[in-house]
Amino acid sequence: MSDLRNDGDLITIIDDDGQEFELEYIDEIDYNGSTFIAFLPANMDESDPDYGLIILRSMLDENGEELFESIDDEAELDDVFNKFMVLLFDDEEEPSEDTEEEGEA
Repeated sequence: MSDLRNDGDLITIIDDDGQEFELEYIDEIDYNGSTFIAFLPANMDESDPDYGLIILRSMLDENGEELFESIDDEAELDDVFNKFMVLLFDDEEEPSEDTEEEGEA
């Protein structure tokens, strides 16, 4: 599934109440036999208190269509959230000694 999505792609989902939401694709991981996808709200100001990472489980229905479902188990959600934090933020490189030395010269 990941070959069909790129960082920054937008999707529209419809919740159980029929409301549409546009989400920006951030990344996805496979964990405990499921695929989890991280999104950010596309049409929400970053200063909004509800703004933040949205993690949904990706599933295929009987017709092969992708569906997204919320994660109801708090422990599972915490585990998946922590894995995304490592994936998204641990690859930020710390300055190397060479870079620090060049800045001091």
